[in-house]
Amino acid sequence: MARRPRPERLLAYLFDLDGVLTQTASVHLAAWKEMFDAYLRARSAATGEPFVPFEVADYTAFVDGRLRQDGVRSFLASRGIELPEGSPDDPPDAETVHGLGNRKNQRFLEVLRRDGVATYPGSVRYVERVRALGRPCAVVSASRSCHAVLEAAGIADLFDVRVDGEVAAREGLAGKPAPDTFLAAAARLGVDPADAAVFEDATSGVAAGRAGGFGWVVGVDRVGQADALYRHGADLVVADLADLPEPT
Repeated sequence: MARRPRPERLLAYLFDLDGVLTQTASVHLAAWKEMFDAYLRARSAATGEPFVPFEVADYTAFVDGRLRQDGVRSFLASRGIELPEGSPDDPPDAETVHGLGNRKNQRFLEVLRRDGVATYPGSVRYVERVRALGRPCAVVSASRSCHAVLEAAGIADLFDVRVDGEVAAREGLAGKPAPDTFLAAAARLGVDPADAAVFEDATSGVAAGRAGGFGWVVGVDRVGQADALYRHGADLVVADLADLPEPT
């Protein structure tokens, strides 16, 4: 069901992290749910509003693939809640957009340190085949914990460039679904987006790849959302990178 064929030759490959390379999506989901549910319960107790828990559908629609602060802001807006922005160095107990984001990240890092992180073997093998061809690779992630995850997974040395939440914050890059982070990675690799491929499991990431004019946008469907990935601009959707033809 490919929308556009793969270009005959790709000069660079750009990969999302969570859900494409590493099996950290479930850890992120659990950390987001724990943080938001605790916040919503406390708000309910203080205001008398009914408590409605954070669900998987909320993660998919408002958080997955986005910069942390964008995910907080987007989900709260869906519940009609507005908080002060605060600043990136807000403590985790601050009731600000950045404070809630830092509270989530604190929990995520605790689990990462305790349990480590697993990769998707098919994805790692695909990246290794790409590198064997001499093609440069980048990891493009909204996570500010991207480097820690790559190190924990033992795959940091597979990538020539890393554009993550830390880079986005430092350089003022808009998060997915804006194409800024992917475009920044392509520029660092010295390639035109039309000559590069993007691999994403989030609809926001697929939309970013398409908006950036990348030559091939591949959706990775781990949760049964192939139709949504196609709607947001994927040229091809696979269950795993092991299902792809040999890289060129």
